[in-house]
Amino acid sequence: MKILVTGAKGFIGKNLCENLKNVKDNKDKTRNIIIDEIFEYDVDTDRESFERFCKDCDFVFNLAGINRPLNAEEFNINHSFLAELLNTLKKYGNKSPVMLSSSTQALLDNDYGRSKKEAEDLLLRYGKENDVRVLVYRFPNVFGKWCRPNYNSGVATFCNNIANDLPIKVNDRNTELTLVYIDDIIDEMFEGLKGNEHRDDDLCYVPITHKKTLGEIVDLLYTFNEEPNSLIMPSIPKGSFEKKLYSTFLSYLPERKVKFQLKGNEDNRGSFTEFLRTENNGQFSINISKPGITKGQHWHNTKWEFFLVVSGHGLIQERKIGTDEVMEFEVSGEKLEPVHMLPGYTHNIINLSQTENLVTLMWANELFDKDRPDTFFEEV
Repeated sequence: MKILVTGAKGFIGKNLCENLKNVKDNKDKTRNIIIDEIFEYDVDTDRESFERFCKDCDFVFNLAGINRPLNAEEFNINHSFLAELLNTLKKYGNKSPVMLSSSTQALLDNDYGRSKKEAEDLLLRYGKENDVRVLVYRFPNVFGKWCRPNYNSGVATFCNNIANDLPIKVNDRNTELTLVYIDDIIDEMFEGLKGNEHRDDDLCYVPITHKKTLGEIVDLLYTFNEEPNSLIMPSIPKGSFEKKLYSTFLSYLPERKVKFQLKGNEDNRGSFTEFLRTENNGQFSINISKPGITKGQHWHNTKWEFFLVVSGHGLIQERKIGTDEVMEFEVSGEKLEPVHMLPGYTHNIINLSQTENLVTLMWANELFDKDRPDTFFEEV
């Protein structure tokens, strides 16, 4: 297929084009579609190219549009450009399917909404009169990477300002938004390419949306921004709004925040540094033992851990409380083998090297609670 994308440099257009390129270049083999060429059209594209694109394309994603004009008359472009696009397709007898990016504001009586509704009606008539498959999507608030802040997306503005420690303004925390994530839109666009778009009468829709208040969004973003200090990763289940918002927030981080320092506890034996704490899935830490040093020598009632040596050569010992039998596991960064620290077993880790540090990634199934540490000294 040869795909025409208008508005290719815009937020949705850029995300779509880059994912189309992944398929075309065989970097993404999950889409089950073959793309031969991608025609990227934007305001700076010359007329000759536009004509060629309309003549040769097999599918059209019309994402071009005006939403922040200098004056209300410029909204007419939303209708007039679509008309020009459709007339050019007809000129070459091209009956490629045409997708239109509209907005839920098409239901509102304002200049922008009316321009979107007129474009919708135009495309629907074109489809019926010319026996062409058309796909009209009314997108709600779209968020995701590469969205321009301080323009027409509150989420993008919040992400950018909070990530850059700039002030934000929230008029009403209880205002509820219907939101759609850019990757969910892209998934739906690929379904449209394959003729599997989701439909409700004349209109199409993205099946996954989220309803959140401004207060919920802002609170989450401030929590994300605090993560390098708290080390707490909030719950981000697969497919959740929280997961998508966190990915979006990270895309706005300034260079100075991409790397951050950890606070370690050091003594003459080495160091122990917490790396990441989660709300429901324990915590990760990095343990460094100096040559010849033994660490641990304690047991837990309920807490359990994984030890994974990533550098050096060591020995892990475990003994069930009340018994004499000791299990021993030789470990090395040369062979990555996680070892369970079993509940009810006292355990240690010994650096067998006399010259090199032993570096161990440790995961515990629960956060350390200084009031109930569930940690009791006893030598193996």
